[in-house]
Amino acid sequence: MGNVRLGAGAVVRSVGQRRVTGQAVDPRVTGLRSAVSRLRRELAAHRVDLADREIAEDELAALDAMAVSGAPEVWRLRRSLLLVAGSLGSVSALSEALAGVRHAVELFGPPGPPAQR
Repeated sequence: MGNVRLGAGAVVRSVGQRRVTGQAVDPRVTGLRSAVSRLRRELAAHRVDLADREIAEDELAALDAMAVSGAPEVWRLRRSLLLVAGSLGSVSALSEALAGVRHAVELFGPPGPPAQR
């Protein structure tokens, strides 16, 4: 279908089209977003009542937002990962997806102390 102009410069894109900006995307960011998306889908499909499900969902949203920002702080990524892992406990059905998020976070490097304010 392509782009459709709607006056005043607005452009609507067909589903699946992406804007090309000429900037390279960090593969670590792509990997993190993919891993977070997988865990979010699997958590949504896991209908068992989890006491801290909301915490896991909030922190997964935070991880995705940090990835979208393009330059996430490693200590923040690791903090969110720790909260997700703690809130999911030992749910074996989610262990592979959680391991994927852990691996994606680890690609950003070793943890460092939070920046002093």
